[in-house]
Amino acid sequence: MLASGGAVALVFGFAKAESNGWGAGVTVSMFVLSVLLLAAFVLLEAKVTSPLLPLRVLTERNRAGTYLSLALSVVSMFGMFLFLSYYFQLVKGYSPVQSGAAFIPMAAAQALGSTQIGARLSHRVRPGVLMGAGYTVSGIGVLMLALLDVDSSFGYIAVAEIVVGAGIGTAFMPAFSLGNHGVELRDVGVASAMTNTSQQIGGSIGTALLNTIAASATTGYVASHQGAGSLTGLSLVHGYSVAYWWATGFLAAAALVAFLAINAAKPKHEPAIAAKSADTLELQAAE
Repeated sequence: MLASGGAVALVFGFAKAESNGWGAGVTVSMFVLSVLLLAAFVLLEAKVTSPLLPLRVLTERNRAGTYLSLALSVVSMFGMFLFLSYYFQLVKGYSPVQSGAAFIPMAAAQALGSTQIGARLSHRVRPGVLMGAGYTVSGIGVLMLALLDVDSSFGYIAVAEIVVGAGIGTAFMPAFSLGNHGVELRDVGVASAMTNTSQQIGGSIGTALLNTIAASATTGYVASHQGAGSLTGLSLVHGYSVAYWWATGFLAAAALVAFLAINAAKPKHEPAIAAKSADTLELQAAE
């Protein structure tokens, strides 16, 4: 109840900031309530004999860095998905089916980044470096989306999607493995759950926070550009652009965390032939 309540209060605070403002009583109250509930959760977990989240899971720098960088990156990604969907439908006039199909370049690039780029480099590059580089590449793609205008071509958007997808796919591949780095056997389930929880919390915060930022920017643009041509499209794109800049910042923060906090060595794997030869020699020695 403490953990869920704290997370809900945090997301609800970001959502209320859109309609009530950042300084409104309900917004500030939700943020204060979130801090109190989450602090109580941490104190409780430190004292009980069978905690839901053993704090020792979070004290290892590689796991902690992985959870934090995942959450920060997903804040950006979920906001990017939301605003690109809005852009396709509200600015470009795409149908929902067309908008879904327009995300195919990103999905394909993400699959390629995970199964080919990330998988091939994981044996040659340290996980922290690979994750940081992947987040940086994705940040470049989101930055390209921040430069969109009303008349941007789909070719430009597709290139940006490919850059975002390839980068995030490359980063996520080692991140999912590193979530269990050095964990005790009894904590494997909790560590795995934290990997998913980091993404869910990051996605919830990203949707609420970046949507609030975009809506505020759009409202400000409308107020300062009365009588401008194509006001609806221009104001919407301006709001999306401001949110994309923030999303780029979150990816930069994720990359910084990965570069500085994650120091795990690259995994070592024996070639299949060598492993087979060792098993053969061991069997022959036993005989």
